[in-house]
Amino acid sequence: MRMIHEDRILCDILIIEDDGDIADLISIYLRNQGLATRTAGTLMEATELFTARTPDLVICDIMLPDGEGSDWVKATKRNSGVPIIFLSSRSEVEDILLGFELGGDDYITKPFDPDIMVARVKARLRNLPAVANHDHTKAGSNEWSDGRLTLYWDRWEVRVNGEEINLPAKELQLLFLMAGHPGKVFSVEQLYEKIWGIDGWSDTRTVMVHIHNLRRKIEGDDSPHRYIATVRGIGYKFQQRNS
Repeated sequence: MRMIHEDRILCDILIIEDDGDIADLISIYLRNQGLATRTAGTLMEATELFTARTPDLVICDIMLPDGEGSDWVKATKRNSGVPIIFLSSRSEVEDILLGFELGGDDYITKPFDPDIMVARVKARLRNLPAVANHDHTKAGSNEWSDGRLTLYWDRWEVRVNGEEINLPAKELQLLFLMAGHPGKVFSVEQLYEKIWGIDGWSDTRTVMVHIHNLRRKIEGDDSPHRYIATVRGIGYKFQQRNS
């Protein structure tokens, strides 16, 4: 399988599959393409993971130990709009059509080719606003650290002084976007358009609030700001500092 290091997509995929071998297989193939994955074996676990951090895309089996994945998808799609790919051994035309009617964006039947699975996932991700390439993965690196702050692109993970911190999806996307282009100045409007996917001229406060919260979590009491610097009159940039 060919690994892609350029134009890597910084996205978080939630895999809902009670067969551990299948879940692991999907996760391995997606991670090898630079995608972060989380797995759930039940709908209860999926709800907990989804609530903790909204994923960019969900792959959901229909038959799960504690209920029908289709019911979960219908409710989730109505409340979030997150792209969802059904994964099922049900291959009748009526089942596939029902999957789309319930809110599925795609439908993959078992058994499946992992490479085809990856291609269909990436096709859905290309429509997301927060897709970005960055200098670190172009250089073949999945990790950046200054000894205090550590970023793992392949695991969608952030650590401060060795301790993992949980960031909401938008804060993660802002951090990884800016850190992937160190020194580049992003206007507030650019950040809003890239992360939220719509014209940012009408809502700059949303970005400012998220930047404020992100700084508080990763920078501590340092002043002036250690990592995310304000460029007066323009926007923000990520600056690399020595430990």
